[in-house]
Amino acid sequence: MMSLDGHLATLQQKHAAIEAELEAAILSPAMSDVEIRDMKRRKLLLKDEMERLRNSRH
Repeated sequence: MMSLDGHLATLQQKHAAIEAELEAAILSPAMSDVEIRDMKRRKLLLKDEMERLRNSRH
């Protein structure tokens, strides 16, 4: 089983990857608003999960 810190680090990496993907997508005329909205939603879900994990430590 992955440690809490390891899981949090993995989520942070995924969050950063989506952030980079999102920045590129916003600049790309080929990306639809729906795809961009989906990326933003996934990013927010990861952020919420990271916060939940951080708060569960206390």
